[in-house]
Amino acid sequence: MSAKQVLDGPALLQKIRRIAFQIYENNFEESEIVIAGIVGEGFTFAEMLCEEIKGISKIKAIPVKIDLNKEQPYERPVKFEGGTDALENKVIIVVDDVLNTGRTFSYSLAPFLSMHVKRIQVAVIVDRNYKRFPISADYKGYELSTTLSEHVQVILSDTAKRGVYLA
Repeated sequence: MSAKQVLDGPALLQKIRRIAFQIYENNFEESEIVIAGIVGEGFTFAEMLCEEIKGISKIKAIPVKIDLNKEQPYERPVKFEGGTDALENKVIIVVDDVLNTGRTFSYSLAPFLSMHVKRIQVAVIVDRNYKRFPISADYKGYELSTTLSEHVQVILSDTAKRGVYLA
């Protein structure tokens, strides 16, 4: 069975731009926010959001990479690119490409709970609504109802294949 394209590149970029506007609207009083992207396409999404926010506002959006093993997130501690001092007293927006069960997000949020932050928000490109963990997205690009056996893939880093695919 081949993958079916759900969103093409231009539609995906439009969703990302809309999310950037929503983040700006909800955080317009901040001078600086942190966009923490989960390793892989989540971090690419974070970098793209930072660029969009930079283009529409004066907010300094800082991309930070969250490094964890998505398949077995409990095997090793979650690491950040750079130190945690830059995250103190900031609005943190944790982003990833797809929110399925909430497991990856749950593990990626854990280190933020031990520091003083203003607020933690969650942004995803695709929300599949199969929650097993109490995580919901504040910002969603697309809600997609799928079966449990279907796989959603978001491609951001390869501009020729950029899009959302369902297999």
